[in-house]
Amino acid sequence: MKIDEQIKYWITIAENDLPVAEDLLEKGHYVWCLYIGHLVLEKYLKAFYVRDNEAAPPKTHDLVKLAEKTKLELSSEQKQFLKKVNNYNQEARYPESKIEAYKAYTKEYAIENFTKIKEMYTWLKSQLK
Repeated sequence: MKIDEQIKYWITIAENDLPVAEDLLEKGHYVWCLYIGHLVLEKYLKAFYVRDNEAAPPKTHDLVKLAEKTKLELSSEQKQFLKKVNNYNQEARYPESKIEAYKAYTKEYAIENFTKIKEMYTWLKSQLK
């Protein structure tokens, strides 16, 4: 697959996942909403990785490591947020973390953090042009 096709692939699947996360939030599935939100950002960062390295992205879910391997200039606040979003990937996957996440992720928490995920998504999208 050519570089531009790979970039388009990652963007397309990220954009397909965003409404899924929105639906999960609306239906009260907060852990899964934030997990899918993580995947949206991961896929966008993989598009940047492909663009900046002209290679397939590494098989990692670590948003900070992915971002560091691109030419993106992230603020320290953005890096801290990506670090936080990394937790949503872990907490949705592993039973011992999931139980605690179900308790901690209230509607307010999910709305606040998913809003920030969408803001990061919008910023990433603007940087890819």
